[in-house]
Amino acid sequence: MLHDYDDHLNDRAQQLLRLLVESYIRDGQPVGSRSLSRDFGLSLSSATIRNVMADLEHLGFVASPHTSSGRIPTDRGYRFFVDTLLRSSPVDGVSLEELRRHLEPGAQGDPQALVATVSQLLSNVTHLAGVVTMPRAQAAAITQIEFMSLSENRVLVVLVFNDREVQNRIVQLTRHHSAEELRRASLFLNEQFVGRTAETAREEILRQLQEARESMNSLMLEAIGMAQQVFNARPSAGLEYIVAGETNLMGATQIGNVDKLKRLFEAFNEKRDFLSLLDQSLHADGVQIFIGHESGYQVLDDCSVVTAPYSDDQGVLGVIGVIGPTRMAYERVIPIVDVTARLLGAALNFRR
Repeated sequence: MLHDYDDHLNDRAQQLLRLLVESYIRDGQPVGSRSLSRDFGLSLSSATIRNVMADLEHLGFVASPHTSSGRIPTDRGYRFFVDTLLRSSPVDGVSLEELRRHLEPGAQGDPQALVATVSQLLSNVTHLAGVVTMPRAQAAAITQIEFMSLSENRVLVVLVFNDREVQNRIVQLTRHHSAEELRRASLFLNEQFVGRTAETAREEILRQLQEARESMNSLMLEAIGMAQQVFNARPSAGLEYIVAGETNLMGATQIGNVDKLKRLFEAFNEKRDFLSLLDQSLHADGVQIFIGHESGYQVLDDCSVVTAPYSDDQGVLGVIGVIGPTRMAYERVIPIVDVTARLLGAALNFRR
């Protein structure tokens, strides 16, 4: 028996669990005690292997999907495998060459377009679904703020980041403002916020509203009020992502059910269940792996999501990842996601 279990398995149990997971990932068939002994030449009796398999099932690492003696890994089994038993493989030469060719620092192309191609690249080299978030404007420095009057007390706000990326936002004000008032407001806000990121601008707005309200004249207060509307969104609220290769998931036995696929594709299109997951990865250190139920979203119960943030010298810009069945080749997918994030960050940094 595995009496020493405390998220730790003895060596024999770990060996058998690793062989079972690797076999199931490779073949997609429940693994029996006899096949483990025969295929891997183990110097263990079938009875010993059956006893260890029974213990692993009791502890929740494997499950019997049918009445047959074969077993498959559970989410818990995959998690232990990934955290403790995984033998990562280096990215193969063909895949690495394809990634480098598209993401080399000297390659031509608009940064936004470059980022948009990464989801397809990930799909191509993993044969799963690739996902990438567009770079966050919050990571870029504000270089200009301008206001233009519209009808019905609305104002068009033109934001320029890093002297090149332009965003337009519309705010609703309580009264009409003349062109001169808007010009003076933009001058004041440019003095306050140029050189800051949107996130630090938001923090400064809150500080000024709390600490300096009494010392501000009406123009300053109105200008800060406008800025508060412009920057009041959460840092992740504008997170946008692109998914490519969804059809690769149609061949996965776990999620090949038509109803499951329909719900998954609807979630991709509506972008509702992935934003929180990707937002978590924005603030993570390196590769993150969400296996089955760990995502917290029922639509992903039969999937694993492998993500990594990509960064330039100024900080984290976004997240890339791969979505596939829990029965994915983790030893291959994890290094691909890690390398791609590093290559994308280096390519974007070169362009800044």
